[in-house]
Amino acid sequence: MKNIKNLLILLLVVAALIVVKIVFLTAKTPSANAVKAGQNQTVNVTVIVAKSSSFQTKIVATGTTLSNEEVDLKPEASGKITQILFKEGDKVSKGELLLKLNDADLVATLQKLELNEKLASDKESRLKRLLEIKGVSQEEYDAALNALQGIRADMDFTRAQIAKTELHAPFDGVIGLKSVSEGSYVAPTVKIASMQQLDPIKIDFFIPEKYSGMVHKGGKLTFHIQGQSEQFEGLIYAIEPKIDLATRTLQLRGQCPNKSGKILPGSFAEVSLTLNEAPNIILIPTEALVPVLKGQNVFVVKGGKALSVKVETGARTDEQIEIVNGLLPGDSVITTGIMQLKSGQGVRIVDSKQDQ
Repeated sequence: MKNIKNLLILLLVVAALIVVKIVFLTAKTPSANAVKAGQNQTVNVTVIVAKSSSFQTKIVATGTTLSNEEVDLKPEASGKITQILFKEGDKVSKGELLLKLNDADLVATLQKLELNEKLASDKESRLKRLLEIKGVSQEEYDAALNALQGIRADMDFTRAQIAKTELHAPFDGVIGLKSVSEGSYVAPTVKIASMQQLDPIKIDFFIPEKYSGMVHKGGKLTFHIQGQSEQFEGLIYAIEPKIDLATRTLQLRGQCPNKSGKILPGSFAEVSLTLNEAPNIILIPTEALVPVLKGQNVFVVKGGKALSVKVETGARTDEQIEIVNGLLPGDSVITTGIMQLKSGQGVRIVDSKQDQ
């Protein structure tokens, strides 16, 4: 009897477990009708009608502004500074005398040579007249002429040495801060000051290698300087004739008028460059793209249903992207509710507009 009672208890426990499992599975597994109903659920979407339009390929690069001309002013000779003839920050003209070194010894040497030159010139003139009447030999006259020419060569050399004691402005520009004072002894390695030519200003920047065939001299560019709201315009005037091997970029140099002097050399510039314009391309909002394992898809509306279409993309802006292949003008591209969609699912268009 005891064995029979234990057997009945075991059977009741097993039966209870089976009932619990059936109830659990029934609760967790939706019916086929429910699944089908979920798949047939209509989703409200917004679409944009694709159309052909023109598109400008623009790139943004970072660059640096440069002086049109720049030089560190240094003397050609060693000596004591006797005069500084410029003020820091002043504009100067090409050829203007900026600095003078002590040249007293050279001036004295030149004066002595001038006296010797006068004596030698008089002697050469007398011997020349005597030579004409055979009063002296050709050898005597040639010696006097050589002596005169030697003195004149020494005079030219001394004048060149005196010229090295003067520092002149090499171009029109602005003088920076000086690093010496009158009375200082300087050598050719000592920097007196820097000098910049600020109008026009140059802009150096780099673009990716793939755009190298789209740029040319005379191309327009715009740029902004940090701390200034004004947009500046310029032209490309020089292109580096090779690709940088380390960065795979191409260096370009632009030029911009700077009469106001607002743009200073060394400023950070954000350069915008328009490369070309394509007349007939399809653009869609970037949010319409759906990343997939091997590319990108979009959803289009066909017969009241969302269909997934594989597309090839091209250039892009902040808000739009070019569709190279996969869409045709007139296709209704879904832009909202994408995360809820599956290909073949019914949709209801609640808003539709033309692509801009």
